Amino acid sequence: MACAMIPLDEQQVTEATGPLGKERTLPALHPDRKEERCFVTYKPPPEDSSPAQVEEYLEHGKFITEDLDWLLALRHDKFWCQVVFDESLQKCLDSYLRHSPRGLDPSSLPSSPAVADMQRCIHRAVFMTFLRMATHKESKESFITPTVFGEIIYNNFLFDIPKILDLCVLFGKGNAQLLHKMIENIFTQQPCYYGDLDETCPLSLPKVLDTILAKCGLQCEGATAIEPLKLSSSGVTGSDWLCLLFQDLVDLVLYLCDTCTTIQAFLDIFPAACSTFHCHSFLNRLASFYEVAVPDIEKAVRKRNFDDDSLQEDLWRRVCHARRRMVEMAHLLLQHTCLQPILEGSDINIPPPPFPPALDETRTSYLLQGVEDAWDSIGRRRTQDRPQQTHSSAGLSGQECVSVSNMCYVIQGAACTISAGELESLLTHIRDLLPDLGEGFLLACLHQYNYSSELVINYILEDRLHPDLDKLDRAMPRPVKEELPPVLSTRSNVFDDDEFDVFNRDQVDMTRVWKGRRKGESVRDLLNDKQHIAEQKERYLTYDTVVDEVIVTPSESGAIDNLNDYDDEYDDTYDINQVGANDLDGDSNLLNRRPFTIPQVLRQGGRPQMQEENIEEEEDEKEDAVKRDQFVQDPALLRERAEARRATMQHRKGYRPEPARERDVVGKPKGQGQSTETLLDRRKKEAHKSRGANHNRRAMSDRKRNKGMIPS
Repeated sequence: MACAMIPLDEQQVTEATGPLGKERTLPALHPDRKEERCFVTYKPPPEDSSPAQVEEYLEHGKFITEDLDWLLALRHDKFWCQVVFDESLQKCLDSYLRHSPRGLDPSSLPSSPAVADMQRCIHRAVFMTFLRMATHKESKESFITPTVFGEIIYNNFLFDIPKILDLCVLFGKGNAQLLHKMIENIFTQQPCYYGDLDETCPLSLPKVLDTILAKCGLQCEGATAIEPLKLSSSGVTGSDWLCLLFQDLVDLVLYLCDTCTTIQAFLDIFPAACSTFHCHSFLNRLASFYEVAVPDIEKAVRKRNFDDDSLQEDLWRRVCHARRRMVEMAHLLLQHTCLQPILEGSDINIPPPPFPPALDETRTSYLLQGVEDAWDSIGRRRTQDRPQQTHSSAGLSGQECVSVSNMCYVIQGAACTISAGELESLLTHIRDLLPDLGEGFLLACLHQYNYSSELVINYILEDRLHPDLDKLDRAMPRPVKEELPPVLSTRSNVFDDDEFDVFNRDQVDMTRVWKGRRKGESVRDLLNDKQHIAEQKERYLTYDTVVDEVIVTPSESGAIDNLNDYDDEYDDTYDINQVGANDLDGDSNLLNRRPFTIPQVLRQGGRPQMQEENIEEEEDEKEDAVKRDQFVQDPALLRERAEARRATMQHRKGYRPEPARERDVVGKPKGQGQSTETLLDRRKKEAHKSRGANHNRRAMSDRKRNKGMIPS
């Protein structure tokens, strides 16, 4: 048995061997511990649905799945003995990586549900096997020393670069994260795989592209051709792809599609390999190959006459797929080797960007202008000029360019932000070349062309400015920036212009400003000061005089008549009638005004000012209250009032109580029959007998004992 907490490469096991059962000690990883089992190789699904071929495939696939399931069920030491020393297992796994159908292969769409289920089972079993082979630690007890693990997988060729590429293209869809961890662990535990990848990039991958070009008689910039092309060779020239043999063209498209799909899947799942590809200028080679070969391959597939239209559609689909994968490869290489290091701010071990050391601005401007002219020739308007087509000359004065510090502009499809410092830099750059132009005119030009100094310079030199810009004075200076008023002068506050407004007053009466109690002032004097009450009293006395009628002089009658003119839209139905004031209550006080009452705190003397009749009513109410103030009322009187209220309530509800009668539970002598009243009285007594007497004594006793009233 394996020892706990000891790596597998250091474990020793004791097993009985021979007919006599003699024990011997062996390393845990030893060829003699391998089980004798023959793993069959994989065959792809049949393209047709003949019963014989389907049955053969299902039987063959059943053997593979059963063997792999048996392998996965082995314990850690037995599994690695079988993986390392069983050659038939490695042949089985290699055959699946080599012959398993890819996404665009016709065999990837099984002919029957049974074939599809079997293919999924084999696919899962193979992936789980490789996943376990790439794991050096399964648990605390089952693990291998990392350095020894790297030597085992590398020296026994359990993994290599071609196998890793096939794993990415076969299992990458749906298992990208798990496959990334698996490949990362392989490269981490065995750095020699980086060396193999470094040797593969300059030899194998460019050779694939060169093979395709050589097959077509082409050669791109940077190609590593062994010998020059012969003029008398019968190879195909770049302008006559139709001379290619039919089968050569099919093989060429299949080879290109499979290669591009495999490399793109590997770079997508394992981005760390992008730096190795970039160091060998794979991006430049790929771009040259795309420019030279892809357009001619598309032309050859479109113009060739095929006997089977489905074959032409399949080849065209594969060409489009390969083209898309090449574009994705370029994006991945640029993202992980150029853009991502810049965004992360890491300057260590960054390869040089794929740009020439000296960028020719004139050539760049010429190319950009050619693209724009091509757009204009087909009637496509430039995106950057659309927002400014409706601007007038007044709107291009440059005033809003100065007043706004941050503006949005678009250069080659990328959105940026213009700050005040960048705007000054653009003006300085243009004025260095064109010093006779005014800053106001240049600001208008920059605003028109989305703050692109190159476009402004080109359009000025070529005299192709916008018509609105031609109307402006080229020596127009920059408009003066309006100074914003100070904050203190534009503020608004509820204390503005009061006696303590220090922002608008130079002098403030400091005698009215103090902290705490004034010197020489006592609390009693402060409380006895009623000056503010006297001031408020005079104010409220003015409201005591209420005038019901206003005397109008003849001079004012004309103005009032004008105000009282009839308005058609005004509803005067209730203007004259006093609604609700003259109802049947007959209270004449409703038509009178309520007398004004001075607040009590402002009244003089201890007694409020009231009318005599109100004083008499209050005295009568006090006398009645004294009479009603009794300590205990008569209980008989209270019962009579309650009974009267109860009778009134029952009368309202229509309830008529039955006349009182004595209950008769004895009834007549036995044998003479009983009346209905007697039977009802007996039933009521039987139903309610537990309410009194001694019938409920035991239950009440138990209740008291449960509540702790009676000691038990």
